[in-house]
Amino acid sequence: MKQSFILIIKQFIFWLVFFAMLRALFLIYYFSHLHVAHIPVWEVLQTFYYALPVDIASASYVLVVPFILQLAGFVFKGRWLDVMNKIYSALVIFVYLLITTGELAIYGEWKTKLSYKALSYLERPDEVFNSYTTSGFFFLTTILLIGVLFFFWIYIKKVYPKQATLLNRNWWGKLLYLLIVPFLLFSGIRGGWQAIPITASVSYFSKQNMLNLAAINNGYNLVFSLLEYREMNQRNVFSTLPSQQANQVVKQLHHVEKDTTIPILNTSRPNIVILLLESFSGDLLESLGGIPGITPRIHKLEKEGLLFTNFYATGNRSQQAMASIYGGLPALPVVTLTNYPEKYGSVPSLITQLRPLGYHTSFFFGGQLNYGNIKSFLVANHLDLIVEGKDLDAGIPRGKLGVHDVDFLHHFVGELNQLPEPFFSTAFTLSSHSPYDQPGIRTIDFVEFERAFVNSAHYTDSAVGLFFNMAKLQPWYSNTLFIIMADHSHNSYHNYPLESFEYHQIPLLLLGGALKDSLHGLQDDRLFSNVDITATLLHQLGQSSEAFFWSKNMFNPFSPHFAYFDLNDGFGWKRDEGYLVLNIQQNTRYHSEGSTEIIDSLELQGRSYVQVLFDEFLGY
Repeated sequence: MKQSFILIIKQFIFWLVFFAMLRALFLIYYFSHLHVAHIPVWEVLQTFYYALPVDIASASYVLVVPFILQLAGFVFKGRWLDVMNKIYSALVIFVYLLITTGELAIYGEWKTKLSYKALSYLERPDEVFNSYTTSGFFFLTTILLIGVLFFFWIYIKKVYPKQATLLNRNWWGKLLYLLIVPFLLFSGIRGGWQAIPITASVSYFSKQNMLNLAAINNGYNLVFSLLEYREMNQRNVFSTLPSQQANQVVKQLHHVEKDTTIPILNTSRPNIVILLLESFSGDLLESLGGIPGITPRIHKLEKEGLLFTNFYATGNRSQQAMASIYGGLPALPVVTLTNYPEKYGSVPSLITQLRPLGYHTSFFFGGQLNYGNIKSFLVANHLDLIVEGKDLDAGIPRGKLGVHDVDFLHHFVGELNQLPEPFFSTAFTLSSHSPYDQPGIRTIDFVEFERAFVNSAHYTDSAVGLFFNMAKLQPWYSNTLFIIMADHSHNSYHNYPLESFEYHQIPLLLLGGALKDSLHGLQDDRLFSNVDITATLLHQLGQSSEAFFWSKNMFNPFSPHFAYFDLNDGFGWKRDEGYLVLNIQQNTRYHSEGSTEIIDSLELQGRSYVQVLFDEFLGY
């Protein structure tokens, strides 16, 4: 009995140390993020303390199988039990290291842990590979292989050198072991004997969410994310209010006293061109608080257009932006519309509204649109023309993701010349997406953090400038409204937390020959988000936006002002009087601003918004 107890305790300690070392690896790998955020060492070290309860629960889960194998060893003889234990442990080590290296790869881009939502993007592994540098991929692969070999060697040499057995006649020892160990494992899994079992929320301790994410056990988090996703298909896990109350709040939020609009165009049927800039955060623009010199061409173009300075992306992925622009649907926590083709038919389509007006609709991209199911969503919207990288001339130089922005936008001008007017066309750039392998010299050397990303944005800015130099020479320019907008934001040199409105701010610039001269050089500081583009365009064309409930007309003086963004576990909600970022699942507030009364009101509005939005999604 003593030998069996010692063996299970050694395994328990091994898994706790293993989890702690994986956590240390993550913190070391992203030391630059800790440094930029000025997080003190003592607070970083607390991560390991607050991680212990969930690590203990995770180790207890892992030990269920070794315990069963030990029980089998009390009855059966044979080396196969020893082999089974080692195979199982090797598999757990491999899976945990695979999750860890996956998180090392995605955190820099997404500032999240590996979850169902992240795993859903792995349906196209070639796209994931191309989004990461080759050297980075092989570095993480090396970490994975060395880690598996190292920890498994420790396990078989120091922790589990051989199978432990009890003498057949030691029945009292077997009984004692059978009673004590399951009790301890169940206690560990449950986190004790309090009324409510342990959840990942016990690992949240810091205002720096990076430390909270580091503290959460990787495997525990991913497993419960997958289980939560299964549950989410059956009920609204974000439902926290009576349905009637939530619906009434959301209805009131979207109430418009008068359905009117201020015309901003000098023509009734303009061509409309959206330049959708990949991952373009607001702080890349000088006028939005950025360092001068990063995007000088766009800054120059601001004098010819109307710039929105309080504009946000509802989501943090490209496919979420597609649903917002074309379907007028805000981003959803955890799930993404494009991963549910069976729901496409239930979502209204901007393209369907434009077709009776005689518009030719098109979408251009220099890479491949399979990532995130974007292509299937665009096809379902029945655009007249969809062009991606494989459709472009093979002689055009390319990076890992596809044709870079200078060559792509040069080609785009030629494509526009051949489209029938009026046209509605989107050009989606890609050079400001990792691996940032754009051609040319990296001239931005005055930022230390996220320098590669900032240089890629500087390159895209030059591509935009060259595009407009060419576009202004074309006959259709005088009748065209251009919309320069980001699909979503990205971590930049300010290192804003993902749970902040500063992180989710994106540029929106309207310009072109179809824009009234009186609006040139102006700025609009009203509060809106990218989901509002849909209704705004329709009203400028003299059409109703009734089908797009979630989208607001930005040029109706009576439209309410609010912005929302999704998180895997909650939302951000902002009004003119204040803001709130809430973790619904843990019922904790990340950030807030305003009086107690205002913040309480914001929480009611935000909870209602997410609940009704998700109810609608489930009902599609």
